[in-house]
Amino acid sequence: MAPIRALHVAEKPSVAKKVAEHLGKGVQTTTRSGPSQYNRLFEFETAGPPSHAQRKVKHVVTSVTGHLMQTEFAEPHNKWHACAPRDLLREDVSRVEWSVADDKLPLKRQLEAEARNADWLVLWLDCDREGEAIAYEVVDVCSAAKPNLDLWRAKFSSVDHASVVGAWRALLRPDKRKADAVAARSELDLRAGAAFTRFQTFRIDGRYDDVTTKVVSYGPCQFPTLGFIVARQLEIDAHDSKPFWKVELATTVE
Repeated sequence: MAPIRALHVAEKPSVAKKVAEHLGKGVQTTTRSGPSQYNRLFEFETAGPPSHAQRKVKHVVTSVTGHLMQTEFAEPHNKWHACAPRDLLREDVSRVEWSVADDKLPLKRQLEAEARNADWLVLWLDCDREGEAIAYEVVDVCSAAKPNLDLWRAKFSSVDHASVVGAWRALLRPDKRKADAVAARSELDLRAGAAFTRFQTFRIDGRYDDVTTKVVSYGPCQFPTLGFIVARQLEIDAHDSKPFWKVELATTVE
């Protein structure tokens, strides 16, 4: 029976190296470069996991470097003066597009090339919502190159030998709902940030002599964070210092 060809993708190169080191322990491992010079590929062959114990597996382990995708408004709403800022808040008026970032195009080509030769796609991204979102960015790129890939998710909390081998022996399925939750939050952040940044910039532009900035940015995370900083500073400023005393005890043991 032909071996299973498994493409493993980790969230960063250091994790890919550890996955290859632990899964390939005791067997010959080769390394090579691909289109993305920062994301090396490790190759080796082992027995399959318990669910496929009768099969051999040819492994190719590589990585991404965080998110592959970026979000931007589709034409014409990506241009500042193409619409009123409020239109950016309306899904029925403006559309958000997801695309691979320009600096990640070599990595996209690498994943596509490896996916075409794979049967399985094993996702070793961080085990949180953000990791699941990056996992599905990898899925989108790889599945476009080979639609019938069998998708697997490795669940691990450490990159020690026991955790990596345990995750490989108990593969699960990725959770699209977690990735969708991150995508929804990302789109909301983009819509709110872009709409209010344009609104503030247009309102302030040229009205105040002492304001020289060209862009007055707004971010859903910036303002709550600024609020925490201001609140803490107000607490410090309002502090009324008073004298206090403390008791110190000295003992001698004979």
